[in-house]
Amino acid sequence: MEPVRTGLRNIMNELLRACPRDEAVIVSWPLVCGQEVAERARAIEFSNGKLTIEVPDADWRNQLQHFAGRYLSGYQGLLGPIVESVQFKVKPSISHQQSAEPKGV
Repeated sequence: MEPVRTGLRNIMNELLRACPRDEAVIVSWPLVCGQEVAERARAIEFSNGKLTIEVPDADWRNQLQHFAGRYLSGYQGLLGPIVESVQFKVKPSISHQQSAEPKGV
């Protein structure tokens, strides 16, 4: 089974390397972090080597920060040394967004 997995990884590497770098980093987040994390943590921006991941709350942010090194290593294996840092940002809540709107609009 390992030769098939290696072959698939090589194909994925080639496909990702053919994408623009910014796109490849965002698209490959689920491959790097795994399906369970990707369902709750979404790559939203990549700029100047910094990847920003949106998470549902501070608990998720705190937990995922412990895995940042693992994610950087995963990206290096897939794309090379493109991603230099990973930042986790708590997704603004709907009530917070509504209160930020100017009153009377």
